[in-house]
Amino acid sequence: MSETAEAFEPEATRRAAGVTESARANRGWWDRNADEYQSEHGTFLGDDRFVWCPEGLDEVEAELLGPAEALRGRDVLEIGAGAAQCSRWLAGQGARPVALDLSHRQLQHALRIGAPFPLVCADAGALPFADGSFDLACSAYGALPFVADPRLVLREVRRVLRPGGRFVFSVTHPLRWAFPDEAGPEGLSVSASYFDRTPYVEQDDDGRAVYVEHHRTLGDRVRDVTASDFRLVDLVEPEWPVWNTSEWGGWSPLRGGLIPGTAIFVCERD
Repeated sequence: MSETAEAFEPEATRRAAGVTESARANRGWWDRNADEYQSEHGTFLGDDRFVWCPEGLDEVEAELLGPAEALRGRDVLEIGAGAAQCSRWLAGQGARPVALDLSHRQLQHALRIGAPFPLVCADAGALPFADGSFDLACSAYGALPFVADPRLVLREVRRVLRPGGRFVFSVTHPLRWAFPDEAGPEGLSVSASYFDRTPYVEQDDDGRAVYVEHHRTLGDRVRDVTASDFRLVDLVEPEWPVWNTSEWGGWSPLRGGLIPGTAIFVCERD
């Protein structure tokens, strides 16, 4: 759930939120909160690291996109790039990344750090690229947790990938939705139904959504992948490493040692 304070105190609720409302709310939230997000998490993310999740799983070790040496010369789309840390790492391996984000302010941070590759401000559900433009696509907590129709995004990603292309994306582990979003012991007791797919919405005094997250069960995520004509190659649930003593919202060593916090889907376009 969102972790940065707004100028006002939004009301947190669970209610329906469609494609347009979700996109509008989340574009505004990330534009307003990009500065604080990068200030708070920038050190952990680094300027040119590829970190998949708060657990700290690094692409250098994970090689979910393939061996680093095989990335050279590959066209790679990063979706929900934020300040484009992952794209910067990809460029360092000789890849040709394009960093896409819904938030203009997030991409301004990419420019601040340095972006010797294209930056594109666009919705992941309507990618502004021709069919078969990329060899690989990746998304580290970008887009998929926040969209009302994940299949729309997945089908767009498949469209812009070349045959044999790989898409890897990480999201909050669906199990976490049954627990309070708290880093301490209070976050270890089930408080809601895992099967309740009602979106989490923060709204203003007029009932307008200012932040939205959408819950999908693990089975839903798998079905979304296969229904979008991807083949699921792997499902990674990173364990919390001993070296990571940091807390990130509801992610912490306490919770990470007991329940999964992230799910990473490795998909291929046949």
